[in-house]
Amino acid sequence: MEAISSANATPDELLGYQDFGPGAVSEGVDFPEDPIRLLSVQVVLILAYSTIIVLGVLGNSLVIYVIYRFKTLRTVTNFFIANLAVADLLVNTLCLPFTLVYTLQGAWKFGSTLCFLLPYAQGLAVHVSTVTLNVIALDRHRCIVYHLETRMRKDVCFGVIALTWLLSAVLASPLAIFREYGSFTLGPGHTIQVCTEKWPGTNTGGTVYSISMLLLQYFLPLAIISFAYARIWSKLRGHVGPAEAAGSERHRRRRKTTKMLVTMVVVFAVSWLPFHAFQLATDIDSSVLNLPHFRLLYTVFHVVAMCSTFANPLLYGWMNRNYRTAFLAVFKCRRGGERGRGGRLDSIHPVGGGEGGGGGGGGGGRSKTMVLESQDVVSARLNATDV
Repeated sequence: MEAISSANATPDELLGYQDFGPGAVSEGVDFPEDPIRLLSVQVVLILAYSTIIVLGVLGNSLVIYVIYRFKTLRTVTNFFIANLAVADLLVNTLCLPFTLVYTLQGAWKFGSTLCFLLPYAQGLAVHVSTVTLNVIALDRHRCIVYHLETRMRKDVCFGVIALTWLLSAVLASPLAIFREYGSFTLGPGHTIQVCTEKWPGTNTGGTVYSISMLLLQYFLPLAIISFAYARIWSKLRGHVGPAEAAGSERHRRRRKTTKMLVTMVVVFAVSWLPFHAFQLATDIDSSVLNLPHFRLLYTVFHVVAMCSTFANPLLYGWMNRNYRTAFLAVFKCRRGGERGRGGRLDSIHPVGGGEGGGGGGGGGGRSKTMVLESQDVVSARLNATDV
């Protein structure tokens, strides 16, 4: 482990305030006036991060599960939505718990390997989310604006998802390459471990990377998505006349789905706007680093940004009938399984076969009939998929 000398870097640089990973934390020392040292503030932060982690893990796991379990939900758009859920799960499980501990303690306690791994994983996950939102918007733009009835094939979809992760891995790689794990001496007998960015030459490399990522992660994707959905919405509004629109079930479903996807993008944009604006202010004017409540402001904006990791499952359940029905079916199925053994929902289509196999004991046969009937109900509700 390399010792970091104050002669080679400013205290702010050693604290890692210019750690540009999307999930980065302010690294280093707790100053006496730092409000994060207050017990009340720490309790609030623990509750906030814990809530995000629990809601994110449960919600995104449920989204992935229902797409895997129910055949009717296995559409191209839903596969991309599952990819978003995987990226959010990565942040919820691998990044946020360490971010919380690091924020509260003010020093890196997790060793050199995680120093290089965690910021990279955080950057990777946010890039995947951003690119996937763009892919969803462009795919729907292609289908709706140009009246293409043939959606993207599933093998092509999986190829696009793999390419998304590969591209995101490349874009996030500087967060692992230009990094340093070392110790910093605060005073006699008081040394802490820090995990900071270390760019070759001056710190301008970090500033250039930060501004580049702001453009690639935020402004450019939002511009592309806004353009795509504006054209989609215009097409959907003008495609069907008022009299015909009332009877067009497919048109209605497309409008509802588009509204849900646009809401997803708005939530993502609003959640990340304060964080990106604060980062940009730091890059433009380094005196922002000297604000007495810098760490608290950074952490609050980071918490707001991380809310996007659990918001999507809530939006699916609220705005999409298929997801709402599938979520309810999972919980009802589990309750039914507890009452009658072997009662499970293999897919939204009843798994066929024998109409009971004749004899099977009365209780078991009745339980199986109940499960199959519930499958029929779910299948009927999900057949006209909204996504």
